Amino acid sequence: MTAAGASPPGALPPRERMVRSAAQLIRRKGVSGTGMREIVTEAEAPRGSLQHYFPGGKEELVSDALLWMGDVSARRIKRCLSQLESRTPSALLASVVDTWRRDLTSEEFSAGCPLVAAAADTAATSEQLRQVLRRAFDGWLEPLSESLADLGVPLERSGNLAIVIIAALEGAIILARIRRDLTPFDALVLELGPLLDSVGRPTALGFRGLGGEVFGVFPASAPR
Repeated sequence: MTAAGASPPGALPPRERMVRSAAQLIRRKGVSGTGMREIVTEAEAPRGSLQHYFPGGKEELVSDALLWMGDVSARRIKRCLSQLESRTPSALLASVVDTWRRDLTSEEFSAGCPLVAAAADTAATSEQLRQVLRRAFDGWLEPLSESLADLGVPLERSGNLAIVIIAALEGAIILARIRRDLTPFDALVLELGPLLDSVGRPTALGFRGLGGEVFGVFPASAPR
């Protein structure tokens, strides 16, 4: 998961290089498998800079890396929305999924989502990192929920459906890495896309829900 339009590593200050390097290493190895010296080497940062920039040690550096990746995810959602040709929830889902297709294929399935990798490693052992992960996921969920609402999904459902999308996407990323193919992404778009559209698509009687129920404001001429 890389930030589109990111500056070349050498153009960034040492602290930012270490944050980004930590995030990329966590994508591949998890938190426990990522060493501090390895981060410094990957970032081409000066020796001794860790203590200077991150007096809180590894937990502080990992926290900043996870929050940065949450922000990258949020910006991806906004970019996908702005570039849609067909303004439907399913088109947004397909666009978001395509960014992960490109990531996994370009990296030969060697890296996944750093938020899930960190959660598996630390959610039960570090309260600080658990809270950081929640903030990162919330920062990803908010623009997704807003984007769904912008595409016609009722506000009372857009938040829950954003959770469903991210939960399904994270599962698809894990399965794609294990299988080393993109079938889980295909299944996600094929099965979830139409369901999202059915929620956002107006019907003669209002809006149709995932279970087929119709709800909303009934026109005066509609039978009750």
